[in-house]
Amino acid sequence: MTAELVRGQNHPVSRSRVEIRVSAGTPVLALASLADEQGRFSGNGILAHPGARSLPGVESPGELADRHTFAVDLDEVAADVHRLGVLLVLPPGGPVRFGAVPASYVAVADPEGAELAGYTLTGLDAETAVVALELYRRQGAWKVRAVGQGYAEGLGALLADGGLPALAAAELAAAALGTIPRTAGADATLATMPTLVGDLRAPQTPAQAPAPTPEPPDPVPVSGHPYAGTPGPGDTPTAPPTISYAHPRRRATSNEPPEPAPRPAAPQEPGQAPRPVAGDASGWSMDERLYNQVWGMFEDLARTVAAYRSAVEFADSRMDRELDEALSDPRHRLGGSGNAARDTARARREELVAQAQAVLDRDLAQLIAESEVVEPALPVAYARWDNPVWHGHRTPEESPLALRLGDLHLPERPDLRIPMLSRLPLERGLWIDNGRTGSEAAMTMDTDRLRRAAMDMAVALAVRLLAVHPADRFSVHVIDAAGAGSASLAPLVRSGVLAGPPAAGAQGVTQTLAGLTRRVDLVQMALRAGAPEDLPPDVDTADQLLIVHDFPHGFDDRAVTQLRYLADEGAAVGVHLLMVADRDEASAYGPLLDPLWRSLMRLSPVPDSHLADPWVHHAWTFEPDLPPQGSRVLDQALDRVAEARRTTRP
Repeated sequence: MTAELVRGQNHPVSRSRVEIRVSAGTPVLALASLADEQGRFSGNGILAHPGARSLPGVESPGELADRHTFAVDLDEVAADVHRLGVLLVLPPGGPVRFGAVPASYVAVADPEGAELAGYTLTGLDAETAVVALELYRRQGAWKVRAVGQGYAEGLGALLADGGLPALAAAELAAAALGTIPRTAGADATLATMPTLVGDLRAPQTPAQAPAPTPEPPDPVPVSGHPYAGTPGPGDTPTAPPTISYAHPRRRATSNEPPEPAPRPAAPQEPGQAPRPVAGDASGWSMDERLYNQVWGMFEDLARTVAAYRSAVEFADSRMDRELDEALSDPRHRLGGSGNAARDTARARREELVAQAQAVLDRDLAQLIAESEVVEPALPVAYARWDNPVWHGHRTPEESPLALRLGDLHLPERPDLRIPMLSRLPLERGLWIDNGRTGSEAAMTMDTDRLRRAAMDMAVALAVRLLAVHPADRFSVHVIDAAGAGSASLAPLVRSGVLAGPPAAGAQGVTQTLAGLTRRVDLVQMALRAGAPEDLPPDVDTADQLLIVHDFPHGFDDRAVTQLRYLADEGAAVGVHLLMVADRDEASAYGPLLDPLWRSLMRLSPVPDSHLADPWVHHAWTFEPDLPPQGSRVLDQALDRVAEARRTTRP
């Protein structure tokens, strides 16, 4: 029986030799793309098109038509290829967008003709080039995923978004489109290619370094802004960023060792899902592979739940349509057959929902099994506070790749927690919301308890940051103008890891902000002059973390301006901001502080559904990771930091 997929849904591919069949509503160009584990194109031989039909493991069709067939042998696909995509492109001079033509249908079938999985590309609009579906490796096995996403700017934009330099993407798109017969009346030539492939950058010379690949983004607010409020003037929503798991600080060179291969999956019984293995993603170290694996789990959970919700929505809309048709037919009203028609429509709906639930349960079971393997293997920077790895932890000699901020989960399976990892160094500050607005859990809490929980969370994050970096990497400053956070700050004060006592009163606020602002100015000037080492001897070259509690108590207009300056300019020169605040209490400043709120990532000390993933924008529930009640893990971590600082000081 054919598995009818919806966008984002996946299905196992049990055969190594398959056919991919395309039935389009208009003549299209059908191409096959080969990409790595992160979906990135690199090198030659990444696109099978009419001018170069054969690539290892895939044979593409050779003409413009409304029906196509790809021959695929998955055993012949190169080991470094993890994704085989099926691309559909409208030819120059043909229809201007996929939304104006009938929906295309793509199916994966065995060579004998039986379809294994099919997908109808619905919901398209201005796209002129789309990724219909992809075959991808997952833990040693192949799966098919319904994608159905594309680009209004055409094939060149699709290739550029996959990692090709803009000029190379334009040239490859031109080569693919230039090999097809011109549609009647068409007048597209290479001179018109910029309009088909988007903006073209100047070609790179050999002396130029390649542009860095983007990192996996942090989860974004549901509203599209760091603060889940009304966008300010001039704010415009942006499309979700392209996801890349490439290490931004490593460049492959001829004298570097090859990337370590992930550990092979354990043998499994025929017909069973592959057994999860910790660290089976790509990366130059186990920490990087685990980081990439966590992001892969995050994406898999986002997409499988999106597929389930889409399937349920489709089943509901289909039932509503069938009920409307039954009620509008006079024959059903006269003969008593209306009840039978309604029962049939409801039964069809339940059948579709049951099929979607079965697929969801299968995927969730696999992700839970993977989480049970991955979570215990996480390094200390990614691990929960209750992970035993903290008990054997020693202050490292190198900085980590990322930091765990908390956990994320969806209502379909609240017990499946995905670690929320943020790349280091932090490119944006953090704001821990101690207000009672915008969160049901916060509304049920006493104000004092909520504020204590927010400050406890800030201290836990600060301790984690100190513990996973070299002893001399961070200096921590605290502004607690009213002294209301003294109970939470006690572990930091007692251990002696702070750069100075918590700043109190308006004078303490002024002195702390002035010192950090001066450091930002001096480092910026030194960098612009090309002499970063030529700093005054009193400038602390370690990264700085500023914890601000009970803002805006003790702040005047000048202090607010300095705080905004640190938020905007500080991260680039190693000054990071961690605020614990209630926005309503700062409402007297009006729109002056809106840019500050939007520049920070909002977190909550209680469960709160204000973050969205960068793929399908589900609302995820964030929960902070705090030390277990009564545990001394925080004090032990601080003791190790303090001891390491004493032994490393000259």
